[in-house]
Amino acid sequence: MRKLLLILVVVFSLQVNAQDKKVDFKNIFKFGTVYGAVNGGTSLSDEDVYSVTNGLQTSVSETPYDYSILFGIRKIKQFGYQSKEAFKNGTENSFSDAATLGRWNNKIEFLFQGEYKRQQGETYLDQHHFVRYVGTDGCTEKFCWKHYIIKVEYLEDGFADIKYFEASQRLTYKPKEVNNLTFNFGAAQRLAEPYGYDPLAEWLLSNNNLHYTFLAIEEGYEVRFDGHGGVEYLDPSGNSVATSTEVWEAVVIPEVLADYTEKKRGELKNTIQHSFVIGGDYYKYSKKSWLHVWGNVMPYHYDAGGEFSYHKYNEGQWVDYSGGIVYGHWVNKNLGVFVEGTYNKYWNREWHGFSAGINYRVF
Repeated sequence: MRKLLLILVVVFSLQVNAQDKKVDFKNIFKFGTVYGAVNGGTSLSDEDVYSVTNGLQTSVSETPYDYSILFGIRKIKQFGYQSKEAFKNGTENSFSDAATLGRWNNKIEFLFQGEYKRQQGETYLDQHHFVRYVGTDGCTEKFCWKHYIIKVEYLEDGFADIKYFEASQRLTYKPKEVNNLTFNFGAAQRLAEPYGYDPLAEWLLSNNNLHYTFLAIEEGYEVRFDGHGGVEYLDPSGNSVATSTEVWEAVVIPEVLADYTEKKRGELKNTIQHSFVIGGDYYKYSKKSWLHVWGNVMPYHYDAGGEFSYHKYNEGQWVDYSGGIVYGHWVNKNLGVFVEGTYNKYWNREWHGFSAGINYRVF
């Protein structure tokens, strides 16, 4: 919530009238769209499970249906290749939302979207919020300090297990030799959990094995021996979870390690990472063919020397990058091809999406 409030402060501060110091709410939300939707569908099919422990027994493993509840507000000028939909339901692939530059200059563009969903029996929370301002006023040169980009963004992808807050301030440069191409460079600040931290590292033995049973005991589990070669494993509530070492190692221990890792990660405070960023955007559109490409690279990161600095886990510098492409071409009046998608790699964590295909129109 604090991150969202900060983004809203940025929106209002960038839109303050310089003379009367009042926030122009009408201009901020003009041409914006508020939307909400509920989507659902069938998930994985039911599966028969057989057991012969106490004679032949059959049960059914059911996966509940998939659904999503989405709400958002957006004000982003569409690119020429984007078709105008009758309604927004949140299932659209808006790959261009990830582009550094938009089509509006000297105007606020923003997106605030949250989605709670269940997918294949697992629930996730996805969020994507950003505010973008591209300034180009008062300068006729191809490079000057009044050509700039300010962007504040918060992204949470529950399925990819990535969550961070990012702000960047960049100057832009447009070479006269290449139309529709813009380069940018500047600084980026990211706030996120200390990715790279491994809570299980302190439990590793000298032979690189894990002392998992001792870890489980520290977490409240109990091991009881009956004195006749039998063993019983109890969870922190005193419930029996296994009566053999095989079940203990194959079923219970993986859950113990997952719960312990999630708990330890949740106890840590977010860390801030300052980075140098360079990027580029190219956009050219006609009704027959269009190409939109963008990319960002962070080749250098300031090392503050913190205990959970990613420099420590990576043993030095690393390169983070992101990019995307939207390409479409009508070969003739019937046949067309398209390729679009995004790719991201931050702190050696990757997430991406893509779509490609062929259209043939019959007249």
